Amino acid sequence: MTTALSTAPRRRFRAGAGDHDKAGPVAYVVLALAAAVSLFPLYWTFVAASSTGERVAQSPPPLVPSGQLWHNITTAWDQADMGTALLNSTVVAGCVSLSTVLFSTLAGFAFAKLPFRGRNALLTLVVATMTIPPQLSVIPLYRIITGLHWGNQLQAVILPSLVAAFGVFFMRQFLVEALPVELIEAARVDGAHSLRIIWHVVLPIARPAMAVLGMLVFVQSWNDFFWPFVVLTQQNPTVQVALSAIGGGSGHDINQAVIMTGALVGTLPLLLIFALLGKHIVGGITAGAVKS
Repeated sequence: MTTALSTAPRRRFRAGAGDHDKAGPVAYVVLALAAAVSLFPLYWTFVAASSTGERVAQSPPPLVPSGQLWHNITTAWDQADMGTALLNSTVVAGCVSLSTVLFSTLAGFAFAKLPFRGRNALLTLVVATMTIPPQLSVIPLYRIITGLHWGNQLQAVILPSLVAAFGVFFMRQFLVEALPVELIEAARVDGAHSLRIIWHVVLPIARPAMAVLGMLVFVQSWNDFFWPFVVLTQQNPTVQVALSAIGGGSGHDINQAVIMTGALVGTLPLLLIFALLGKHIVGGITAGAVKS
């Protein structure tokens, strides 16, 4: 077996010496302002979560943290089963992201490099499904779920999201440019079957796009509220469903500080994941820049 299967092409853009232009002080000021604007909502969420409901409701709102954070966390934890919600959201988002990346990579490879009759028409049909409002599928999906007796079970949330048209299109567009046909032909000449080509050739090249797609799908699934709210209850919620039970009361009786605390707790896992994997994801995007 030659090196066609053992090594994937790593042709990357490398900036020339003349491309390293130093940014001026104005650029740094603009970037600092943009970072501050982006981080301010998260900072204010922390301020509100560490305050009392009355302090959050005052005008102007507080801009300095207070000492109520732990009390608000325990209150939010008591009002909603946040432990179960965090576990359920992790399971749902993990299963959905893994399945979407797997199926989208396989389908994207087929649409990008495998010639078959009706390929373009089928790809057009897949892309066209992205124009259908998701609300139209709620009633049919709900009837299927109730018919399977999956009410208030996590598979009712996972199954409808196992694959996404966006993921298929995303991976197809990446592999069209990143995967040379010559590499596939060389692997076939070496006697490799389709599964071995996928494992040794396609997946190493597609890894950067798979990481990006997995992160996007994980965040979208974690933040999904409508469909989990339809099929799950407060006895087996995801994070977003559990947050709907936090705060109590109505109108001015709602404790906004406790609500913001729940939102902060629900956001921390995403921040942790990006803090741990963000460098690899950004590096994967850079590694995925290939020459045409």
